[in-house]
Amino acid sequence: MIKDKNSSEDPKEADKASKEQPAIENQIRLVEGSKDQKQIYNKEKKGGVMTELIEETSTPPKEDDIVEGPVISIDTHAVYIDLAPFGTGIIYGRELMHARDIIRRINLGDTVSGKVIETKNEDGYVEVSLKEARQVIIWTEAEEALLNKTPFDLTVEEANKGGLIMTWQGIQGFLPASQLNPEHYPNVEDGDKDRILEELRRLVGEKLTVYIITASAPEGKLIFSEKSDEKEKDKVNVLEKYSVGDELEREVTGIVDFGVFVKLEEGLEGLVHISELDWGLVENPRDLFSVGMKVKVKVIEIKDERISLSIKALKTNPWNEAAKKYEKGKQVEGVIIKFNKHGALASIEEGVAGLVHVSEFGNDEKLRETLELGKTYPFTITYFDPEEQKMTLSYGNSKKDENEGRSKEDE
Repeated sequence: MIKDKNSSEDPKEADKASKEQPAIENQIRLVEGSKDQKQIYNKEKKGGVMTELIEETSTPPKEDDIVEGPVISIDTHAVYIDLAPFGTGIIYGRELMHARDIIRRINLGDTVSGKVIETKNEDGYVEVSLKEARQVIIWTEAEEALLNKTPFDLTVEEANKGGLIMTWQGIQGFLPASQLNPEHYPNVEDGDKDRILEELRRLVGEKLTVYIITASAPEGKLIFSEKSDEKEKDKVNVLEKYSVGDELEREVTGIVDFGVFVKLEEGLEGLVHISELDWGLVENPRDLFSVGMKVKVKVIEIKDERISLSIKALKTNPWNEAAKKYEKGKQVEGVIIKFNKHGALASIEEGVAGLVHVSEFGNDEKLRETLELGKTYPFTITYFDPEEQKMTLSYGNSKKDENEGRSKEDE
């Protein structure tokens, strides 16, 4: 059974001692259930209309509620908190051990917050957890900081291939690389993940001004961003300077597997997706571009505060000329330029290619045995839509195959 270590008196002695203590002490010892103490407490509150009103109208705390009150006693076994008019809160046992770092900084009279874990134990105390309350309060503060866009200067502790690790209020959070400002973003020329990690590690030990963008207590997830609303507003203002159809000459600032980044102005980049680099097939953007190269681009889309660019849009569309020369059923020659899961791509001319479907050969192995990369073969156009830039091909000369078939029938 847990006893108040701050007092060893029996109820009668406590009655005598309570007369000499402040009113708050008398209120606390009410939980012991002594009739004499109750009378003393009633004397203290007699004539106190406000006190009576509070007691009558206040709702007693429930489990998981956050309660607050002044610390009235601290010893090696327990900490006692005045929770008038509902009694005394106690922190002891496992909760005392868990909160020892917090308790070291607490003095008598300090107001503390705690989470109710039991409304009335066998000794009549309200059992309280400081550590759990601290976690609740921290996550509440995190949610408020998210809503208020509060900036924090935090030190980068670690880096991984996805971003940076930093701690706020004892909670470890994550700053994705995508949420870094342009001056800190790892624009690695070849997109190598090890080199990206190397660049991110350069930020370890540095202080960054960040904002909370995700705070989820159940998941223990805290996500930061270096991008402020003000900066985003500035970005929106900058974006308003551009319109779809604008033609610009700018510098390549980064090359990745899926395209090329082009600097439009300080703090703003646009992406030329690999499909917009050239009318011909581009498998590796690094074969055609390098960081620092000047390129002409066309703005083709502005969406979700991002600008999409095209280089091929400023070149003559080869499908427009192809529409004048080709049609379904026409025999053509094509060079095999790529294999994919659907079959083989055959280039008829620069920027115009058709698909030879794998079903024509039965399986991928037979297709690759028949058609070799880089070699030229005869094909027949089986589908042609220059507006959609689509073409399908059948291997061989259909008329020739047809005539050969008739000859065999005649034999």
